[in-house]
Amino acid sequence: MTPEIERRLRDAFPGYRVIEFDPRRDFRKQLTPHARVVVAGGDGTIGFVARALADSDRTLGILSLGTFNNFARSLGVPEDVDAAIEAVKNGRPRPITIGRVNGRAFLEAAAVGMFGAAIELGEAAKDLAFGQLGKKLSAVTGARPFQYVLSGDIRGHGRALSLVFVNTPSIGAAIAVGDATPIDPYLELSVHAGESRTDILTRLVTGRLRERDLGLDMGLRFTSLRVETRPRVPVYADNLRAGLTPAEIKAEVGALKVLLPPRSAKAKAAQPRAR
Repeated sequence: MTPEIERRLRDAFPGYRVIEFDPRRDFRKQLTPHARVVVAGGDGTIGFVARALADSDRTLGILSLGTFNNFARSLGVPEDVDAAIEAVKNGRPRPITIGRVNGRAFLEAAAVGMFGAAIELGEAAKDLAFGQLGKKLSAVTGARPFQYVLSGDIRGHGRALSLVFVNTPSIGAAIAVGDATPIDPYLELSVHAGESRTDILTRLVTGRLRERDLGLDMGLRFTSLRVETRPRVPVYADNLRAGLTPAEIKAEVGALKVLLPPRSAKAKAAQPRAR
């Protein structure tokens, strides 16, 4: 948020009240019940605001100013500031899907096991939180496989280091995980993401799908799922802890209204596939 960007936003939205982002305060207390809220920032800021507005009658406009912009890109929101401003001003409110795991909302993905710990590690490294790196690295390197049972829309069992349930094609530091977007009325169990320690760390470092994942149509779609494991393992909503298994994961269709360009209502946002 440079002074130049701030000036352009103030000029573009002269009738709006500007609220400085502070995650320690509940900004919703300053909103009317049907307010149109425009958030400018990266994935962390956008995610915080979007989760807070879920299940309300407020409409969200997104100006993505971050490095990865996973959520905005999955919706087809322009990354160019002027184009994004135009989308907010002239776009249509579109109900979208968010996920919820053990009661905690997520925009990008929920994870059971090591993949979530790896995302936590990546966030700590990105934020230069050196005091936390040792502990979070130990959670990744010390993770062990677990037995799992799936029930609900998907039934199955097996053994894994991690299970990943996605709402956007990429998560965290642009780590490719699947095909689902919030425009879809479902979430997706990513079949290969997190199946091994090497796969998780490779995705964390490169953000790439492996050759056999290209053209992915291998995700399993669902709206309600229960995961039980032995032993119990950590559960994550985006990069935040959401307790331990068992995990109840649900797609909340239409839980949030977002202002989108007309083309986003007709097609998924294109995501690059790296070879």
